[in-house]
Order: sequence, then C-alpha cells, then structure tokens
Amino acid sequence: MSSKKISVVVPTYQEAMNIRPLCTRLFAALKKASLEGELLIVDDDSGKGTIDTEKVVQELQKEKYNIKIIIRRKSEGKGLSSAVVLGLERAENDVMVVMDADLQHEPESVPAVASPILNGKADFSVGSRNTQGGKVEDWPLHRKIISGGATFLALPLASCSDPMSGFFSLNKDTFRKGKKTLNPMGYKIGLELMVRCGCKKVSEVPIRFRDREAGESKLTMKQNILFIRHLGHLYWFKYPAQLLVVVAVVLFVLVWLFRAIFGL
Repeated sequence: MSSKKISVVVPTYQEAMNIRPLCTRLFAALKKASLEGELLIVDDDSGKGTIDTEKVVQELQKEKYNIKIIIRRKSEGKGLSSAVVLGLERAENDVMVVMDADLQHEPESVPAVASPILNGKADFSVGSRNTQGGKVEDWPLHRKIISGGATFLALPLASCSDPMSGFFSLNKDTFRKGKKTLNPMGYKIGLELMVRCGCKKVSEVPIRFRDREAGESKLTMKQNILFIRHLGHLYWFKYPAQLLVVVAVVLFVLVWLFRAIFGL
C-alpha cells in the first residue's frame, strides 16, 4: 500500500485511561502500513474526565504524535453520534476512520478497515465481527443475544452482516452525500451514515472485537429504546412508500374487524 493519509475520529466521554494506548498502538500500525494520519479526539465535556483526557492529549502532542482534541461543552451538544459527525466535519484528510476509544476496536485493524476506501473499492468499509474471519471475544451470553437481535432488525437497511458496527471508514464525498439528511441519535452512527449517504458498495473487513480494557460501558436501557426510535426513522427514510402501504393495510384490517365485531 502506497503512502496515503487518513483521519481517525474517536468520540470520547471519560476515556482518559485509554487514550495513550490507543494513540501509540494506532500510530505504530499506521507506520507499519506506510500510512500517515491524524488522530482526532472529540470529547464530550465530563468535568474532571475531560481535564484528564486533555492532559493526556497534550502529553502525547509533546511526544510528537499527530493527535488533536475537540472539547464539546455541555451547551454545545452531547452524544456519540453527533460527536462523530463533528469529527468527520473537522477531519483534515479525505479518508476517515471512526472507532471507539475503549480498545474493543483494535487500533492494529485501522489500516485494513481503511484500505477499501483508500483503494477506491467501496463507498463504505465496515470492521465486521460477523463476516468470515471476524469474531467477538469475552462477551457474556446476554450481550450476544442483544447484539444479534439488534443486527437482525437492522439488516434490511444495510447490505452487510454487521450493520451495528461502530468501526468503519468512508471518504469526504460519501459523507457529503448524506450530511444534510443526517439525524444523529444514539450510538449507531455507522448505520445512520450507510443509509443516509446511500452507500451501495459496502466492504466488510474481519475484525476481532474485544471487551473494553478500561472504563465503563455506556450502553443503557435508554440507549436501547433510542435505538428502536432510530430504526423507525431510518426505515421511514429508506422505505417510505412501503411503510405507507403497510400502515394502510393495518388500518383497513382494524376498521374491518371493528365493523365485523360491532356490526357497523
């Protein structure tokens, strides 16, 4: 692979402990793959957590790592998906990779996930747990069930086996195609981008998905409910005519049943 540049966007909230290993492992992987890049941290203000994160970033900058931080104050917004969108807007390079800060996405996989975009072979590249060669490590049964159910519900929206992945790559042109229609909510910004940007050529790159190394999971029941709402918005965006037909049929059946039961 010839020398090319990428921007790696990482949304964070109280992830100071993971920034240094993420940064050092990422730039080692980029160097090995003959890639240049920037690491862009988009941090939602968490008080002391943000202060600690900024301190780590400043230390890494002094060590000559190309790492930057955008601190989003509480009055400016919050949430993983909108943080990713902000990072994509601010990224310097045409090819962009989005990944989590918790090291469940291995930094060593970044060159492989970016490769289909760098080589012009895809509109969107997904670091996939479900394609051949991908796997999940150290997950309890209930998390596998939740993830499998969510994936099943999202499959009609995207042409890949892991539409829930938060580890993905796209370029600026693809991002601009859907930017005006984006409705970032919840945690599944990859699915949002695939649908709203009209991605036709989606490449799946096998990854090993691990349990987080430090910090706490942000997944809550509120996020699960938000995901269902998010799916509704995306189905309406992609299949409006079909949904109108379904709604009309359901209303017709309900009216028929009402009249049959009450003799009207």
